[in-house]
Amino acid sequence: MSTIAGDVTSAGDRQKILAYAVSKLGGIDILVNNAGAVRAGRLQAIPESEIRAMIEVDLIAPILLTREALPHLRKSGDGLIINVTSAAALTGVPFYGTYAATKAGRARFGEALRRELKGEGVHVLTAYPVATDTPMMASSKAGADLGFGREPVADVATAIVAGIEANALEVTRGGEARAKVVVLNRENPASLDERFLGMKAALEEATRDHKAL
Repeated sequence: MSTIAGDVTSAGDRQKILAYAVSKLGGIDILVNNAGAVRAGRLQAIPESEIRAMIEVDLIAPILLTREALPHLRKSGDGLIINVTSAAALTGVPFYGTYAATKAGRARFGEALRRELKGEGVHVLTAYPVATDTPMMASSKAGADLGFGREPVADVATAIVAGIEANALEVTRGGEARAKVVVLNRENPASLDERFLGMKAALEEATRDHKAL
């Protein structure tokens, strides 16, 4: 296995990563947009620099990297783009406004691109994981009692692989409970507002130090 480190927000690093992959693999069949940055908290308390960092990493970089990888994916003849978003893309959570916006943007980007590339040899799959047990979540104290139960990385990866094999359009984690929240958010969002109101103080305290930039 070969690896290379790079900053996806850097044009030079994106080119370096793609060139390395092509040199080692002879081409690119799959692109996984999984890099992420998060800073939780009240909007007015988050510095502009950290808001911009989330937008750069979570939304702009995946769009640009995809654009730059597309010629290689087209050459594959059976290319695949996987956009890893978040359950926050489906249901906005207090104190994660910018993060939710970027993840929703990545999801809609993937949906639009899937339709743009339909019939052209490149498929796009969008994944919506719940909170996952990665270093990115280490500074969050929000647990299952607040709806932030953490799923093992292996389970998320296995689900995505199953989605690839099934040629799925989306992979959504969280089971029936998460599915009900998504439906409720669509059909009766005010009731979900009230539910969050009841836990808002605890959620703010649990997430105020959540930062991975």
